[in-house]
Amino acid sequence: MTVQRTGDKLMMNRRKVLLGTAAAVAGSLTFPVRAQQVLTVGLIPSEDSRAMIANSQKMMDMLANALGMPVKPFVAADYNGVIEALRSKRLDVAYLGPFSYVLGATIAPIEAFAVAETKKAGRTFYHSQIIAHKDSGIKTVADLKGKNFAFVDPSSTSGHLFPKAGLMKAGFDSDKDFGRVIFSGSHDSSAIAVQNKKIDAAAIADRILDAAINKGLAKREDLVEVWKSDPIPESPTVWRTDLPADLKKRVQAAFLQVKDIPWSDQGLLNGFHPTNDAAYNVIRDTAKLLNLDLRKMK
Repeated sequence: MTVQRTGDKLMMNRRKVLLGTAAAVAGSLTFPVRAQQVLTVGLIPSEDSRAMIANSQKMMDMLANALGMPVKPFVAADYNGVIEALRSKRLDVAYLGPFSYVLGATIAPIEAFAVAETKKAGRTFYHSQIIAHKDSGIKTVADLKGKNFAFVDPSSTSGHLFPKAGLMKAGFDSDKDFGRVIFSGSHDSSAIAVQNKKIDAAAIADRILDAAINKGLAKREDLVEVWKSDPIPESPTVWRTDLPADLKKRVQAAFLQVKDIPWSDQGLLNGFHPTNDAAYNVIRDTAKLLNLDLRKMK
């Protein structure tokens, strides 16, 4: 009996040693993290999703070639959908408007890293303008008092936030001093309304006004610029901040190689330039001036 018990003890001790050794070996092994297989890119929901994906294919192909991995486009129903997809890690990279980026950064771990320049604009910024018909007699901000006015949309950077803040700085209260205020729904609609004298004055992005004039929706000689904003940074391309540092470096390098392709309705893309989150502090400052709580706006 004594021999049997002694043998059992030896067996148990041997098992403990073997298990302990195996655990130590397993703990010392470092298994490689699987590399990312596909880069998903979110697009602005400005048209039919199938058309957007088709129109973006050349860009996706250029990115894929530069990265050496497949690049998959993604179109959400709206900006909130793109931001939510970034937050839930269904997207790696996305294109957002300046204000939607600032809003998105309050709820999702995202950061601007590139900004586009088109051949037509030749710059990475734009301006907000307030325009009036030359027959309206409006030449200055003071002349807007009692007039009917059109903003574009409550969340539009150049069609509402910046002109409203600009008017405030000039001592004009847009909530009280206009005769009537409407939201036209689009920059083109505002240009047409001023051209046809349906509204006295309106806020609009300068590059969109240029496009509207080129399309024959308005005539430059019939319009007066009443006010113009400081430069507004163009819409950024953003990534999730939790992407691996080496992948971020490759992604930014890939974007900086993309050029000479159609870019939305803004003509040919000249290329991308590096940017960062601080470049959009001007948006945050404008929101602060207007007492907007970004955390409550989504």
